Amino acid sequence: MNFSLSRRFAAETLGTALLVCTVVGSGIMADRLSADGGVTLLGNTLPTGAILFVLITILGPVSGAHFNPVVTLAFYVRREIPLFETIRYIGFQIVGALIGTFVAHLMFELPILQVSQTVRAGPAQWWAEIVATFGLLAAIFGGVRFRPEAIPALVGMYITAAYWFTASTSFANPAVAIGRAFSDTFAGIRPADLPGFITAEVIGAMLAVLVFGWLFHANEHD
Repeated sequence: MNFSLSRRFAAETLGTALLVCTVVGSGIMADRLSADGGVTLLGNTLPTGAILFVLITILGPVSGAHFNPVVTLAFYVRREIPLFETIRYIGFQIVGALIGTFVAHLMFELPILQVSQTVRAGPAQWWAEIVATFGLLAAIFGGVRFRPEAIPALVGMYITAAYWFTASTSFANPAVAIGRAFSDTFAGIRPADLPGFITAEVIGAMLAVLVFGWLFHANEHD
């Protein structure tokens, strides 16, 4: 099915908004229901993995369900999406992320506009984001190459796992990081820490393009 650019841009905006709304909203709810940090993280993790499965399933046929600037950038580098669409996809993803944060705040009767005070910085956090983003792109590229119908499950399950095996809780998404910077809640990240996270995410994505661009090409001589 071919969808117009306006529908594809709308799908990216809506999908990213619902993703970030889920991340922020579930973090607020989990934090209110439990004083145990592990239980709160679990309450944040499961809805995120679940909503990714739903959103990619229903919006993937419309826009490809990127919902993530580094995913869009990776497909641009692979020459699978033109520059015109790449720039606009990323812009709409960021707008969607901000909308999702504000919607979550409204649901929980919090001030709409906030600035996070949660510190997420340092080499270990940046390295975790490189690993998290590299793994996310591995799941996507592997799904595209071998099991396209499994991509919603692959991405949802990967992010569910990566919440727990990465020190950063696997943002792996600059738009999500930007949205979370404007939420002074459990899911937040201090705006000053965004450059380190976003740089790490871009590095992880480009490494994945190089590694899996080679690994998933069969019948080629070394």
